[in-house]
Amino acid sequence: MKIILLSGGSGKRLWPLSNEIRSKTFLKLLPAPDGGRESMLQRVCRQLDAAGLLSSTSIVTHFSQLEIVRSQVGEKIPVLAEPHKRGTFTAIGLASRYLHTQGISPDEIVCFMPADPFVDAAFFEKVASLPSVLAQSGARMALIGTKPSFPSTQYGYIVPVPAQNREAVPYLSVAEFAEKPDEQGASALLSRGALWNSGVFAFANSFMLEVLASRGLPDDYGQLLGLYDKLPELSFDEEVVEKTKPIVVLPYEGRWDDLGSWQALAPHLESRAVGPGEVSDDSANTHIVNELSSPVHVIDVSGIIVAASPDGILVASKTGSSRIKQINPGKGRAPMYEEYRWGTVTTLGSTDNAATEVVIRRVTVLPGRSFPYRAHGSAKKSWTLLSGSGQMIMDGHLAVVKAGDVFYLKPGTGHALLADSSGPVELIEIEFGPEGEKPASAAPSLSWEEALLLCGDGREPDPGKG
Repeated sequence: MKIILLSGGSGKRLWPLSNEIRSKTFLKLLPAPDGGRESMLQRVCRQLDAAGLLSSTSIVTHFSQLEIVRSQVGEKIPVLAEPHKRGTFTAIGLASRYLHTQGISPDEIVCFMPADPFVDAAFFEKVASLPSVLAQSGARMALIGTKPSFPSTQYGYIVPVPAQNREAVPYLSVAEFAEKPDEQGASALLSRGALWNSGVFAFANSFMLEVLASRGLPDDYGQLLGLYDKLPELSFDEEVVEKTKPIVVLPYEGRWDDLGSWQALAPHLESRAVGPGEVSDDSANTHIVNELSSPVHVIDVSGIIVAASPDGILVASKTGSSRIKQINPGKGRAPMYEEYRWGTVTTLGSTDNAATEVVIRRVTVLPGRSFPYRAHGSAKKSWTLLSGSGQMIMDGHLAVVKAGDVFYLKPGTGHALLADSSGPVELIEIEFGPEGEKPASAAPSLSWEEALLLCGDGREPDPGKG
């Protein structure tokens, strides 16, 4: 069986830590076994590894999140990058075509699931059993449904056929589906034995290939990618699941949480104050999540979340914190914090002076990693190395660099930096350029190895010159 994790999200409900690039899936806030913190994606990958399923796993994400996915899961897991967001139907179709292109048998079972459920290890035992459920039941599709702990209005429901012998087989035949109901409707669904829809689908890859063919979509992975901007945004549930018969569902009775709000996430944090700050003892059910260097203190205020990042500060009651999605303060703004496979970029500030924009960034290049070689736009830059050492390529010249060095980069100057394996390199970048110019991350780039091929005469760029 192949596992496909569907990774995406718009990053609205956990603002200001989440944004269009760093959605909830990537927030490193959950306690990890090694004493550090991990993201929801890293937790799921760790659990898949423990279940022996990670080696068969791939990830589908939007191309804007490719770098942060790679930074968190490494290079061993295949990652498919969608050029546009076109919904779960198209993402699943793309993955199905990819597997077919890779020579996977049409009879191979493929399981699609979200990249960020908060579940116990037993959940992945259910996932591992889906091929046998399909074989035993003869169904075209198998799902996993979570036994509800209360009549939730936030989830969709899977309604089983009534009066089934639940002792004979581990699965149930599905009668129908129900979208997010009101409270009265949720209670009625529970009385019918309905299960929460966990978003897990399993079927033979041939099933999805047939669906794609019936819609006249290309049978070539590359051609499908080329059509992406012309495809509509479609839901897999609406387009396929609700129209397919027969379907069975495998009930799961363990922990299953959607940590998509501050109210849901807070109980899973390692402490009441994550980051600089403190919550007083008389502030019941209050949490701080602070990514800034300035401390935050809460005294005698209960039931609130205080979240701070370079993108902004949120102070809200936990029960009302999800209303931030309606306000959408990040709309139209570039993220102030970005995570790449080579390190991070934090925008410290910007100013506009007539037609010129000045942007100040703090750049961290991880040990042994390299900032990619780019030559972009009409902006001027200065780099001041704060700590660490490594090598720098500037317009085809290679240099050894260290803390205290300053480099001036003229418009169009190609540049890259490799941090020594002994530690990270931190630098301050000041960019002067036309207002509205695309950021450096949007420019074409070369790997460090490719950039080295440009180094010809051995001359080194001098600190303080450019």
